[in-house]
Amino acid sequence: MPNLAPSHDRPLNEEKMAASYDQKCPVARTLAIIGERWTVLLLRDLLRLGPRRFQDFQEAFPGLSPNTLSARLKTLEKHGIVLRRLYDEHPPRAEYLLTEKGRALGPVLKAMLNWGEKFTG
Repeated sequence: MPNLAPSHDRPLNEEKMAASYDQKCPVARTLAIIGERWTVLLLRDLLRLGPRRFQDFQEAFPGLSPNTLSARLKTLEKHGIVLRRLYDEHPPRAEYLLTEKGRALGPVLKAMLNWGEKFTG
C-alpha cells in the first residue's frame, strides 16, 4: 500500500539526506540531524521548558502528526541529543530531556532567535 502522507510528514532516510549535502562540511552534517521540519522547534521547547512528554509536544504543535513527532524524537535520541526517560508508572509514562550534547545546541538556537528578531520582523 503506498504511503499517502504528505512528503514533509514522512521520515527521511538519514543517509540519503546526508548524501544530498557535502558530508565533509560540519554544517551539512548538523543539518542532516536537526534540519528536518519541526526538529528545531522541538529543541527550542526542550531548551526553554525543560523535559517534555510526547503529549506536551502534540499540544504545542497541533500541525505535527504523531508519526512525524515520533520519528523526530527517535532521530534526536539516536544521535544522543535527547534522552527518553521512562517512569515505572501505570499507565507507562516517558519524558524527553536534552543531553549535554543537546544543550550544546542552545547557542545555535539563540543565534537563530536573534537573527529572526532582527531580520524577520
